Amino acid sequence: MRILFIGDIVGKPGRNALKTCLPRLVQEHEIDVVIANGENSAGGSGITGVIADELFKNGVHIITLGDHTWDQKEIPSVLEREKRLLRPANYEEDVPGRGSGVFQINGFCPPIAVLNLQGRTFMKEVANPFRVALREVEKLRKETSVIFVDFHAEATSEKIALGRLLDGKVSAVIGTHTHVQTADEEIFPGGTAFMCDAGFTGGHESVIGREIEPVLKRFMTGLPQRFEVACHDIRLKGCLVVVDNETGRAIDIKRISEYVR
Repeated sequence: MRILFIGDIVGKPGRNALKTCLPRLVQEHEIDVVIANGENSAGGSGITGVIADELFKNGVHIITLGDHTWDQKEIPSVLEREKRLLRPANYEEDVPGRGSGVFQINGFCPPIAVLNLQGRTFMKEVANPFRVALREVEKLRKETSVIFVDFHAEATSEKIALGRLLDGKVSAVIGTHTHVQTADEEIFPGGTAFMCDAGFTGGHESVIGREIEPVLKRFMTGLPQRFEVACHDIRLKGCLVVVDNETGRAIDIKRISEYVR
């Protein structure tokens, strides 16, 4: 199975980048499954039902979220109706939506399970992602050997630690949230593909997807600023993970970085 994961989609520029690049990438790399983190796709903050439908229409099969899950007021009802939209599994059990799912994308590949988790280091307090990961993976492995994890976290140490914990238990652990694509892609000894951060999809003449000047003013003065989504130097970032259908072990992982002309 060939899985394309697209890093945090930021606003309309990121959505347009996906629409422009995805058909070619799917054909060029013979992609079977497309997963995208969409937690910044609505003006850089959260996601809406309309935008989720847009991403699905443009070729995304499963959308993961993160700490901006609740930024749009309509999201609880969207999460309840749309099973292909996942919020972090380590939120309280009584919140809307779900944090994992098993999906049959086509008849030529086995089902793929996707698990969304959120870190705790330098982030909002949530349930322990390590304990939740073990519980969820044990459940998912009863349905499929192909399991993909989006770990939405700030600290590289926390991401690496989760990857090591799940090595041999899942196909891939890919980090999101920092919006900076890392060059540490590898396959751990147990067969789990790992990468600290897939990067973001959107305007890269920016500070992690936002216009530069307001961010500089915030750092210089400490005063609140409105951080508009950046619209220049648009790129799509992510990674390609190739997985053995029988064992669920990763065979290859490589970074994806596409300029939108």
